[in-house]
Amino acid sequence: MVPTTVPFAFLHHSDMQLDRTLTPDFQVITDIVLPPSESAVLANGMNMLVLNIGEQPVVRLECIFNAGTWYEAEPNAAYFAVKMLAEGTKNRKSVEISEAFERIGAFTELTAGADRVGIVVYCLTRFIPEVLDIITDLLQNADYPQNELEELKNITIQNLRVNLEKTAYLASTTLKRALFGKEHPYGKIQLESEIKELTSAHILAHYEAFIQNRACTVVLAGQVSEETVELVAQRLGELPVLPAPVVRITTPQVEYAGQQLMVEKVDSVQSSIRMGRVLFNRTHPDYFPMLVTNEIFGGYFGSRLMKNIREEKGLTYGISSHMLNMSQAGYLMIGTDVKKEFTQQTIDEIKKEMLKLQTELVGVDELQTVKNFMAGELAGSLNTAFEIADKRKTILLEGLTEDFFEQYIHSIHATTAEQVMQMAKTYLNPAEMVEVVVGGK
Repeated sequence: MVPTTVPFAFLHHSDMQLDRTLTPDFQVITDIVLPPSESAVLANGMNMLVLNIGEQPVVRLECIFNAGTWYEAEPNAAYFAVKMLAEGTKNRKSVEISEAFERIGAFTELTAGADRVGIVVYCLTRFIPEVLDIITDLLQNADYPQNELEELKNITIQNLRVNLEKTAYLASTTLKRALFGKEHPYGKIQLESEIKELTSAHILAHYEAFIQNRACTVVLAGQVSEETVELVAQRLGELPVLPAPVVRITTPQVEYAGQQLMVEKVDSVQSSIRMGRVLFNRTHPDYFPMLVTNEIFGGYFGSRLMKNIREEKGLTYGISSHMLNMSQAGYLMIGTDVKKEFTQQTIDEIKKEMLKLQTELVGVDELQTVKNFMAGELAGSLNTAFEIADKRKTILLEGLTEDFFEQYIHSIHATTAEQVMQMAKTYLNPAEMVEVVVGGK
């Protein structure tokens, strides 16, 4: 049943008490409209997305390249190529770059992912000219000095060693590699031996092939004036752009269904459990009904997994299920950490909840509660210019329809209990999943 909205009565008198036995009124979100953005094709053919929203004179400038793990010839080349962008150019040393950003109070992020890499700069609007001077230098003249490379490699290896002692990290990376295979771009994980073997030549080759003089997607968000847009379009639009190299990607399929992988950790008092399977990206026709199904199953604090395994049985502090989306595929990951002696019981309860969704229709109230939560969560993620820009960026980069997030709300509310059952039968079958335990039973 869709709840109705009850007018709210304001209390004006100090002697009036709030009746806490009454449920606060609320309104079901059935529509959202993303604020409009402007798109432009720069003189060199690059795409630019502009979102002019904000009360403070702050902007975020992003340059996003199709240069992630998907495209690399050597393991870790994409990660180091972007992470070292600010470590020196032919014109500036590392300290000069950091001091230049600090002088204008700019904050930078260098992002590396499976599909893309990017450079992000937050700054006051008036400092965009100085930021553009640095950005264009990084995108054309990165130098990858050997000393800085060795330092970053050492830091990365130390962080990796720390992570390898964590059962949760091991379980998640083991699952991903099992699902896609070690040769698949989405199955790659960091290995100390491969980091040590990486050279400046490998990194420079990736930079030259996919970043230097290559097209990127430019996203400008915040309090953006016409003058700022024109300046960014002019400066980035005059960069030389070469055709993207032809890359033949190897995506071998692996037989993972039914695998049970155990990584023993004798000294660990707990086990990390991960279960999952390969799914699809956001363009798949089952994306929205499966999103609702996953939310019911383990997607939020009131999910069935949480109620059963945390609240009723007290086997864990938290358990969740996530749909992770990349450009070319996606996967489902169910995860929790428990005491070793509860490992098998927890796995059995997860499978019971899968079976229940496959054989019993979800009740009307539970389904409506989940829909309301998902709609509210989406609306709550649109509070700032940068959050809205992230949604518009997703639409552009993933090739989604312009009304994707408006349709998100409609598709969520249109999902039926019968569709949920069908999704569970199709995608929540334990026999078609990988089961990973790191720790012990």
